[in-house]
Amino acid sequence: MSEDREQRPRRLRNIAELAKLAGVSAGTVSRALADKSLVNRETRERIQALAREHSFRPNQMASRLRTGQTGVVGVVIPLGHEQKQHISDPFFMTLLGQLADALIDRGYDLMLSRALPVDNADWLERIVDSGMLDGVLLIGQSDQFHNIESVAARYRPLVVWGTHREGQQHCVVGTDSFAGGRLAAQHLIARGCRRIAFFGDTRGLEIERRLAGARAAAEESGTGTRIDGFATHLSAEEMVSQIAADLDRMDPATDAIFAASDLIAMATLRQLHERGRKVPKDMALVGFDDLPMTEQTVPKLTTIRQDIAGGARAMVASLLARIAGEDTPSTIMVPRLVVRESA
Repeated sequence: MSEDREQRPRRLRNIAELAKLAGVSAGTVSRALADKSLVNRETRERIQALAREHSFRPNQMASRLRTGQTGVVGVVIPLGHEQKQHISDPFFMTLLGQLADALIDRGYDLMLSRALPVDNADWLERIVDSGMLDGVLLIGQSDQFHNIESVAARYRPLVVWGTHREGQQHCVVGTDSFAGGRLAAQHLIARGCRRIAFFGDTRGLEIERRLAGARAAAEESGTGTRIDGFATHLSAEEMVSQIAADLDRMDPATDAIFAASDLIAMATLRQLHERGRKVPKDMALVGFDDLPMTEQTVPKLTTIRQDIAGGARAMVASLLARIAGEDTPSTIMVPRLVVRESA
């Protein structure tokens, strides 16, 4: 062993060892490392210097458990109606990145998981009762609205990205999907489109509201516009073949497609190109989300914008308020039509 290694101070493993070295109680060490004024300045500085000298780093998890907090927030993606969808889905990744930034900026770590309710009916109960989390953020409601409602009645630090229903228990942050669907259809109808296909699986609450809004706009227009629904998968594994089949079987008079997500719209754009159908000349196309990649398609994608970054900040702010014991209302964001080349 070299002389340098022999002279290097022994690394301390826990607060008890540091307390023994300093000749004080473990409680005094804990308060000194937290820089509490209950310990006089000279003692605090001596203990902190010993900690630095012996490369001592407090066990943060143990400290958090003593205070009843873990410093960890669960971010969960429930996939009740679309089990083959992946966390790598561009919408999930966009929202997840914004949530992670907001949580880390507030001193929290996050634990990410994907829940498959078909396999575990009590998936949400297990998560909130695990004792590992200070709170939970859900990305989407899937077909789990009533399950989420039941848990929210007893577990307050829970905030959900999704659609709001009048009188619901759980706190939600999300875009008014009904209004967004109406905007999309109004824009297509104003362009002269009279036969619109809607691509999206309406077992998901947000997507069901988008179709309902589009159909309301068609009825309000008095133009005789018809909107046909096609239950397009959200999973990348099945989406393309589903879209291809739907394009082949849809009414030849269809002159526009309203896709329930930008990802569906982009896959549709590719399939139309392979069939020699020009967008928007032969088929107008509108998506939903306004993901960053929508400006990279050819043609650029017309879409309904959700404020994903603002929504993520609102989710984290609501959750932290609930962790602190406060109540928070749901946040319903206004959608905006972003007109680009595809419509």
